[in-house]
Amino acid sequence: MAPKREISIKDVKVDDSFWNGRIGNAVEKAVPYQWRVLNDQEPGAVPSHAVMNFKICAGLAEGEFGGFRFQDSDLAKWIEAAAYSLLYKDSPEIRAALEEAVSVIEKAQQPDGYLDTYFILEKPEERWRDIAHGHELYCAGHMLEAAVALFQVTGSSRLLTVMEKTVNLIRQVFGEGEGQISSCPGHEEIELALMKAYRATGQEAYKELALYFIENRGAKPGFLEEPGFQNASKNRWFQASYHQAHARIREQETAEGHAVRAMYFFTGAADAALETGDPTLKAALEKLWENVTRRRMYVTGGVGSQGEGECFTIDYDLPNDTCYTETCAAIGLAMWALRMLRLEPKEEYAAIMERALYNNVLSGISQDGEHYFYVNPLLVKPEVARFRRDHQDVEPDRVKWFGCACCPPNITRTLCGLGGYIYTRKGDAIYQHLYIGNTGEFETEKGKARLRCVSSMPWEGKAEIAYSGPAGVEVYLRVPGYGENFRITKAGAPVSFTLSQGYARLCPQDGDAYTLSFDMKAQYLQANPQVLEDCGKACVQRGPLVYCAEEADNGPLLNSFTADLSQPPVLETSPLFGGVTVVKAAGSQIDWEKWPANALYAPAPAPTRPASLTLVPYFLWNNRGAGEMLVWMNAR
Repeated sequence: MAPKREISIKDVKVDDSFWNGRIGNAVEKAVPYQWRVLNDQEPGAVPSHAVMNFKICAGLAEGEFGGFRFQDSDLAKWIEAAAYSLLYKDSPEIRAALEEAVSVIEKAQQPDGYLDTYFILEKPEERWRDIAHGHELYCAGHMLEAAVALFQVTGSSRLLTVMEKTVNLIRQVFGEGEGQISSCPGHEEIELALMKAYRATGQEAYKELALYFIENRGAKPGFLEEPGFQNASKNRWFQASYHQAHARIREQETAEGHAVRAMYFFTGAADAALETGDPTLKAALEKLWENVTRRRMYVTGGVGSQGEGECFTIDYDLPNDTCYTETCAAIGLAMWALRMLRLEPKEEYAAIMERALYNNVLSGISQDGEHYFYVNPLLVKPEVARFRRDHQDVEPDRVKWFGCACCPPNITRTLCGLGGYIYTRKGDAIYQHLYIGNTGEFETEKGKARLRCVSSMPWEGKAEIAYSGPAGVEVYLRVPGYGENFRITKAGAPVSFTLSQGYARLCPQDGDAYTLSFDMKAQYLQANPQVLEDCGKACVQRGPLVYCAEEADNGPLLNSFTADLSQPPVLETSPLFGGVTVVKAAGSQIDWEKWPANALYAPAPAPTRPASLTLVPYFLWNNRGAGEMLVWMNAR
C-alpha cells in the first residue's frame, strides 16, 4: 500500500529561532491560560461558560447554559491546541486537563450520539431545526478535528469514539431518504473535519458525508427555507450568499458572504478535490482563489473587509480603519492555501499562506500570549475607534478574552500545529513551502526520508537544509517571489537546479547538505488604483513581513507623513521586542508648528519639513500600549 499523501502532524517538529518563542509561549502560557479561561477561573477575562456547559449536560453541575450557541467550539479548538502542545512539552498538567475535558464530553453526550450543549440545555425540542444559524454541525466539526488531533498525537481514540457516534447520528439525520433533512451546514467547518477524519481512519463514511455537504450547498433550498433564515435574510448582508449558498461551488464566480465560513468551505472543498480527483472542482477553487487573493485580500493576508456580516464586499473594497479581517479568516486562508498546495504545488499558494501566517494571524496574539485581537485593522486612531459607530468592532488594545472567543484558541492551535504547514508530499516528491527551522520525517515508497532545516527567516533569506534517506526522493525548495538572486550551494559550490512552478528541484543523496540564500530588500508596495483607500499611498514589505508605523516610535499624526518613493527604505537592527529588523522611511511631514493658529482649513500647500518614520513588523503592533498605527502611508 502506498504511503498516504498527508504528512502527520507528529512527523514535523518546529525548531526555529523566530517561531520557537511564539510556539513556546503558546505551549507554556496560552494553553494553560485558555484552560483557566474556559473554566471561568481567570480574573479579568470575560466568562467563557464552555466547560461549565458540558458539566451541566453531564450532570456534574447545576445551572443554565451560558455564552453563544457555538460555545462548544471554543473547548474543541483548545483540545486540538493542547494535543499539539504535547509535541513540544509532554505536560502532566495538560494531559490531566485533556483527560478531564474528554471525560466530561463523554458524559454530556446523549444516548443517540447528539452532542451540543446549547440545544441540550436550552432548546432540546429544536434539535436540527435551525441549520442556518444553529451551529450544531459547526461545533461537531471542531470537536471532530479535536478528536483527530488527540488520536494522532496521543493514540487515544476516546474522543474519536464519541464523535463517531455523533457523525453516525448526523448521517441518519441528513440525506435524501425518507424523513431525512436535505440540507448542508449553515456555518461550514464539518466538511474539512470529516476529510481529516477520513484520512486519519480510512473510514469512507466520513468522506461520503463531506462530499454530500459540499455538493449540496447551493444546489437545493435546504436551510434557506427555514423561518430563522427567512427572518435573517431580510437584512441584505444575511442572505444566501452570507452562507455561500447562493450557487453551487462550480457556479460561484466570486467569494461572497461571511469570510470565515467561505475559507472553511473552500478548504473542505479542496480536500474533496484532492481525494476525488475532480478537475471541475479544482478549476472552481482556482477561480475563487484568484478572486480572493487578487481582488479581495489585504496586503497583510487578511480577508473580510466589512464588520456587518463579517463578510467580503466587492472587488477592491479594502478600507483600512473599518476593516474586519478577522483572525480566524486569515487562519482559514492559510488552511485553504495548504490544501491548494496539496492539489498542485505552486509558489503563489505558499506565498499567500506565508503572508497570512506572518502578518494577520500573528497580529491576533500579543507577545505575552494572553491578549488577543479579533479584528486586525491597518489604520488605527484610538480615540476614533472608541467613539465612532462604524469602528465598533475595532479594539485599540488587545483584550484578555472575548464573549465570542473563536479567535484565541484558533490562534493557539495554529501555532502549536505550525509544523503541518511547512511541507506537502506528492508521490516521492517532498515540497518545502516555508523556511521555518524544523526536522521532518517522511514515509516514501523508497523508504524513510528526513529533512533538517535551520533557517534565518524572516530576518534574512538563508536556510541550511540537510537530507538523509534513500536515493530517488525528489526535494522541491520554494523560490519566494520576493527573493532576489536565489542560489543553492553544496559544500560551497553552486548547485544547478530546474524550476517547476516556483520550486527548485533537487535529487539529493543520503547525507547531502545544502545552503540556500536569497536577497530580501525592503521595498515599497502600491495597491491597484481601484483600491480607493490606498490610491496615492504605499506600504513597506520585506520578505514575508509587512511593516507599519506606530505612535510609540513616531509620535501622533502619522497620516501627516508622506514617503519619498525615490529613497528606498533603510534597514536597521533594533533591540525592540528582543531584537528585530525595523525600517526607516524617508520623506516629509506637515509642519504643524507653522499651521495657522485655530484654522480648520488653510490654503495649499501645507508647510512641510523633512522627516522619517520608523516602521516595525505589523504583527508586533500594539504591544506597547494603545496608539496610532498605519500600514499605508501617503507617498510621492
